[in-house]
Amino acid sequence: MTFADFVTLTLKASLFLIVFALGLRATFSDVTYLLARPVLLFKSILSMNIVMLGLALAAAFLFPLPLPLKIALIGLAMAPVPPILTIRQSKAAGTSSYAISLCVTASFLAVVLVPLAIALADVVLGERYQMPAIRVVPIVLVSVILPLVLGMVVERFAPVVARQFVQPIARLGTALLILAALPVLIVTLPATWALVGNGLILSLALFTAFGLLVGHAMGGPHAHDRVVLALATGARHPGVAMAIAAYNFPDEKAAVAVVLLHVFIAALVAIPYLKFARVNEAPAESLDT
Repeated sequence: MTFADFVTLTLKASLFLIVFALGLRATFSDVTYLLARPVLLFKSILSMNIVMLGLALAAAFLFPLPLPLKIALIGLAMAPVPPILTIRQSKAAGTSSYAISLCVTASFLAVVLVPLAIALADVVLGERYQMPAIRVVPIVLVSVILPLVLGMVVERFAPVVARQFVQPIARLGTALLILAALPVLIVTLPATWALVGNGLILSLALFTAFGLLVGHAMGGPHAHDRVVLALATGARHPGVAMAIAAYNFPDEKAAVAVVLLHVFIAALVAIPYLKFARVNEAPAESLDT
């Protein structure tokens, strides 16, 4: 097994476990939460997939960004909601049902939205982006749908076991994500460090901060929903973003490192936002949108 194979396998295992832990707390009504709230669904997709993509394309078109950073920002803007943030959303008084439904709905829609977004990027930037829907389907199935369904099955037939293991499994998934990310960042440190002077850290931080602002503004009247959409808009599923980068620019290894670096930067930028947005209300599941 090569180093690249190890990193890829560890990252996939991490995302699988994180979403499996999410499924251990999910019900069918959680998954279909957004289907009963079409206005919130529309604003969620507008916030994550349209506004953020427009920001990334505008930044890539107007500013002389380094190619790895440009690739990473566009890939992140195209990717669906990150499973790693769903646990944090619930802890931050976010709507658990909304977070779960957003993760699933955005992942399904990614099969259609990602190829369309890539075609748009090709027209705007002329970089010859491409990624057919058939390449997106396995990522969504393996990293989101399959582990979520398995977790929900365990929760349905063995709820006591689900409650006992949900936190250890979520922590293991997060630890594996760090284990996969750190070696990549270390190996690509010279190339990544060279980008720091070109605004790498600032660009990723601003990308997250803008996403938090947009999601918070478009999350609706309930504070809980605003927290969920803000976190989902400010950070993305690293697996899809890395796949887009690797498929279109296989020689730009630094772009993959930038995507992984964004996971850590997004987490840091979200800390002050969560303190600002902390609410002391009843759980939002009791609220109707």
